[in-house]
Amino acid sequence: EIDGTPEECMAVLVDFEAYPRWSGPLTDAKILERDAAGRGRTVEFKLDMKLREIRYVLQYEYDPPRGATWHSVDGDVSSVTGRYQFEDLGKGRTRATCNQTIDLGFWVPGPIRRLAERQALRDSVTEFKTEVERRRKQ
Repeated sequence: EIDGTPEECMAVLVDFEAYPRWSGPLTDAKILERDAAGRGRTVEFKLDMKLREIRYVLQYEYDPPRGATWHSVDGDVSSVTGRYQFEDLGKGRTRATCNQTIDLGFWVPGPIRRLAERQALRDSVTEFKTEVERRRKQ
């Protein structure tokens, strides 16, 4: 649960250029194509994976203020699909649910891969919540 409205959550979600300031491993985010509303439709990300930098490009579809879905269209990973869903709880609070599936395209031992995937999703959701709440206090 986030101290912020679904609209405030959407504002953080679509502010891709700001991601490297608040999302730990992201080093760059660049909008390659915008939709008719001016939101990022195709977005390139660079991620510091310690051993190497990973580049991937996601394409977004929006359902404001209820959330967005995305899928990979290019990059160093085989496949990324995901979704953020925002449920208005009233009184300026939102339940944010994030689902994401990643196929790295290269072999990583199962237990290590699952641990890394869970930790990455948990961290990204926690960082997202922190950023929405930080902006709300400004």
